[in-house]
Amino acid sequence: MCGIVISMKSEMLMNRLKALADPTRLSIVECLASACCGGPTEIDDQGGVVSLTAGEVCCTVTGATKITSTISHHLHELESAGIIRLERRGRTTICNLNPQGLIEVANQLLLIAQGNIKNEC
Repeated sequence: MCGIVISMKSEMLMNRLKALADPTRLSIVECLASACCGGPTEIDDQGGVVSLTAGEVCCTVTGATKITSTISHHLHELESAGIIRLERRGRTTICNLNPQGLIEVANQLLLIAQGNIKNEC
């Protein structure tokens, strides 16, 4: 008999995949990854693009001239999933990609594809 065992690692993977499954959130991640928002392409010490404001992300993704509550919600969902990092600087929120979160998703999916995941069957 097969039992479903959800480990902490599996739950984190599910949360990250759920966050990435939303088209708007995926657009945000792509924007941050390519620095398409018109911000600088300076790289931080963890490999993420820095200095993209939430407003710049919103402008690129929706065309709005300032941050919307919907984009703010999506940014916080991505942060909760460990996909991006948000930093408050005064009245501005700085966004950057958390490459480690995406690498962990890719590695876990690779293990699944290779059949290296143990189950209860």
